[in-house]
Order: sequence, then structure tokens, then C-alpha cells
Amino acid sequence: MKRILTTMAALTTAGGVQAGGVERSSQSVAILFEQGRYAELSFGHFAPDVSGTVGGGAASSGDMAPSYNTWSLGYKMDIGDRMDFALILDQPIGADVDYPGTFGVDLYPLAGTTADLSSSAITALLRYSFENNVSVYGGLRYETVHGVVSIPLVGDYTMETNHDSELGYVIGLAWEKPEIAARVALTYNSAITHSLESVEFGALAGSFDTEVPQSVNLEFQTGIAKDTLLFGSIRWVDWSEFVIDPPNYPLPIPLVSYPKDRVTYNLGIGRRFNDTWSGAVTLGYEPSDGEITGNLGPTDGMRSIGLAATYTRDNMKITGGIRYVDIGDATTNSVGGNFSGNSGVGVGIRVGYSF
Repeated sequence: MKRILTTMAALTTAGGVQAGGVERSSQSVAILFEQGRYAELSFGHFAPDVSGTVGGGAASSGDMAPSYNTWSLGYKMDIGDRMDFALILDQPIGADVDYPGTFGVDLYPLAGTTADLSSSAITALLRYSFENNVSVYGGLRYETVHGVVSIPLVGDYTMETNHDSELGYVIGLAWEKPEIAARVALTYNSAITHSLESVEFGALAGSFDTEVPQSVNLEFQTGIAKDTLLFGSIRWVDWSEFVIDPPNYPLPIPLVSYPKDRVTYNLGIGRRFNDTWSGAVTLGYEPSDGEITGNLGPTDGMRSIGLAATYTRDNMKITGGIRYVDIGDATTNSVGGNFSGNSGVGVGIRVGYSF
């Protein structure tokens, strides 16, 4: 049964995270609990379909959320009998916005608007295990972010930032009971403040700070029957502290902001069918807050269901999964866009190898 434990949790985020804010990594520490020396490589693809209307349906935005890819790489090794080390490369946050059409020609006010937010991070973790099945862990995260935006509606506004890199930290506490495959891990990820240099309207140089917010992860699992595992997570992110407000943005509101924090829930059941095959079903939920949203992120909450299958042979595990996301309805500021009936499909694959 140990073979299926950490692999099942991987597919709760197949194809990337479609959740509060601009999150694309759940910052899981599950790799720390793999046995021996272990490496994994993951790829995901998420295809959202997000569109809205203004004027009671008189003008449609078209699909403004392009598909995107995600990846992550992890390595874990033992250091003596009680200490483990892990190195994780991923993309913590990201956004892709592309309103189709031409401003001034198409009726939707945001036609021609584009935005791209990209990031990468490397996280180094150490874990120390005590004799009572309790362990503590922590480490550093080095994160790089970059952003580009173009909004013809706002006086042909454009902005691009430099690639800024800053440090944050991770601390956590875990308890395990191997006899029933039980584990609970509580992880705190610190906020990381980026001091960004910007160029707006193609010529105006400036600078501003943006905080990638702090978060708390509760990850859990337990055996509930022979070869059957219940697992899940609860994740809180301080999204109300995430604000992008360049100095020369013409409107009296920030370019990007979120009125409230977010809590995201995932729950799944995994089942090993034989020594080669196992599978899982997962459910995800993030409640809507009913607040007005920005036009660069016109979503509010989500519901999801996912299916995963794992093939195990010798020291290799290959997991593939698919996830359907029902994206919450939203109304946007400034133009009053009404976004409803939207959804997305994510697919992912993870290859893990123990050696």
C-alpha cells in the first residue's frame, strides 16, 4: 500500500491549480516522506474556457483565458537515519490573459487586453524525525517573478517588470503512524515581497512592491481499509495581501487585487488493485466570496473532480490524471462584466523513480 500513498495526492492538482488568486502550485511537501532516494518529474496542462458579457449580453468577451502548461521537478534523499533533504523546482504563481478581438472594433470593452505573469522557484527542505513519529521540517524558497500587461481601454496602457528574485522560508510539523498509513503535515510558507522595476506606457520608469502571500497547508492521509487510502488537504492563502499597483496606472484602483483570503479543500480516495495498478478519485472545492473581481481574473471559487491511475513497475511509478473544474461565476469591476457557466479541464503526468 505504501506505493500508492504520495502518488495519489499528486493528482489533486492535475494540470495545475485553478484556485484563488494566481496560484499554480499547492506547495506540497509530500516528497519529504518518500522512502530512500527518490526523484520525480511532473507535467500538467490546463485548458480553461472563461468568457463573459456586458450590457445584458449585448457584447461577449470571448474566451479570455488561454491554455497553459506547468511543470515541477523534485529530488529527495536521506541524510543519516533521522534526516531527509528535498529540493523542489516549480512555478508557484502565474496568469495568462488574452481577450480576443481589437479594441475600438469589437464591442467588448476589454478586447485586445493581454497579460502574462510568470514565476519559478527553487525550494530546499530539511526534515528531522523524532522517535515518537513526529518530525519537523523547514527550509528556504528562492522565487523569481516577471509580469507584462497591455490594456488598450485604459489609454493604451502597457507595463513590463524586470525579473525579480527574493527569498522566503518554509516551516512545518508532521505526525505519522505507518501501521495504518496515517500522516498529518502542517506547513507554513512565508510571504515573499518582490521589489519590481517597471516600465509603463513604453517609457515611464518606476518601481513598486508586490507580496506573494503567505500560506498554510494541512495535508493528511490515512488507511481506511485494506489497500484503501483516504487523503486530502486544506490550504489557506492570504490573497488579500496580493496587490499589483504600478505607480503610473491611470485608474484609482490597483491593476490586480483580491478583497478576501481563500481556503481551498481537496479530498480523495485511493485504491490499490494489485501490485501494478492503483487509482484514485478526488474532489476539490473553493467557496466563492461574492465580491467584485478584477478583469484580469474574472473567477470566484471553484468545484472540481479528478480521476487518477498509477502504474508501478520495479522502482518506477507513472501516474496520469484528469481533472474537471467548474469555475465560479464572477462580476468584474470597471466594465461590469458578467462571467458565468465557465469551466476547465486539466491533465497531468508524474514520473517518480526510487533508487
